[in-house]
Amino acid sequence: MNRVGNVVRMQLVNRQTFIWVPLLVLGGTLAVTLMIWAMLPPAAVKYGGGAQAPMWYFFAVGIMGMTQTFPFSQAMSVTRREFFLGSLLTASLTSAILTVIFVIGGFIEQATNGWGVNGYFFYLDWIWSSGAVVAAALILFMTMTFFVTGFAIATIYKRFGPAILTIILVGLGLVLVGVMWLIGRLNAWGQVFGWIVTQGPEGLAIGLVITLVVLSGIAYGLLRRAIP
Repeated sequence: MNRVGNVVRMQLVNRQTFIWVPLLVLGGTLAVTLMIWAMLPPAAVKYGGGAQAPMWYFFAVGIMGMTQTFPFSQAMSVTRREFFLGSLLTASLTSAILTVIFVIGGFIEQATNGWGVNGYFFYLDWIWSSGAVVAAALILFMTMTFFVTGFAIATIYKRFGPAILTIILVGLGLVLVGVMWLIGRLNAWGQVFGWIVTQGPEGLAIGLVITLVVLSGIAYGLLRRAIP
């Protein structure tokens, strides 16, 4: 565990990547959103999706956490298992910071009638429908899923190179388009969205955990043979 902790400290040598930039993205997005809401009629309920911005940034954090730190870690005789666990622990800690901010922001919006302009940036009804604990779990798992996705993509790049990575990404894109085409042909978009809504935030959180475990297994398996 001490060596895993050393990887955490290694990843946090540049705190901007894991801490300050996500907070700046979140704060900047909130400020811009509030300025826009202030120009709209206060009676109308307003919702913003800008709170997702730092989560998407964690996709880039996963890529940078792998490509920038992995070669240095191997020069410091850190095992790949220790590097993987330390990187996940770093992302978990910083994701938890964002989660706490989201939850506090949601309580503030409930107490202030949406910052006084009836606008909700953190408090989205569907996410909070099962309470603050489930909302926090959903935000945490979603942020971690973005991180592990970026980490896995960077690991594929390190293991196979840009050509194979491009082929895999194009293949996944074709599969996604094919699935969307099939759903459209079957006129099943209503059923698909209805099924997602009926799962609730708990179901989505469970789905994210499963995705997180699968992606982590893939990333670790590739990392064992990745070239620094």
